[in-house]
Amino acid sequence: MIYLQLLVSFFQIGLFSFGGGYAALPLIQQQIIEVRGWMTPQQFVDVLTISEMTPGPIAINAATFVGNQVAGVMGGIVATVGVTLPSLIIILTLAYFYFKYQNIRMVQGVIQGLRPAVVALIASAGMTIFLTALFGQGSFPIDVANINWISVVLFVIGIFLLRKSRFGPIQVILLSGLAGVGIYSFI
Repeated sequence: MIYLQLLVSFFQIGLFSFGGGYAALPLIQQQIIEVRGWMTPQQFVDVLTISEMTPGPIAINAATFVGNQVAGVMGGIVATVGVTLPSLIIILTLAYFYFKYQNIRMVQGVIQGLRPAVVALIASAGMTIFLTALFGQGSFPIDVANINWISVVLFVIGIFLLRKSRFGPIQVILLSGLAGVGIYSFI
């Protein structure tokens, strides 16, 4: 019975969490704390912490962790399947219709119209991350007095290394992490 509850709960979360993994967090919180009572608010914060620091999408990491806490390894598998299944069904359906009707002029118009919107969404998320990292807040107006100069220097060095050297993103991430450990250990 617990596996069915996990599957249904995380299927609902996956189905209604438009906007990415962070959009799923309030839904996960509601399901696991308020509706099901599987965890306390403090345990949920621990889930977020672990989900953030592990590679992969936060919603999938959180589902796996919650499922594992509630019903062991099999529970983690069931919760992960539940949260990813709606996306799989939707994308397979869209792919089917896209490939079947891709040569229709109207479909091409829709795709052409969606491209700038997708770029705008990605740019908006990037701007929010940029402002939060450098100014401590993710929206305008920014308070220049709160600028994090260490982050600015690491950002400029990272951009320089990515654009003007043979360093790849992984090397820049590792170097930035090492620099952060070195710098913030002394502050």
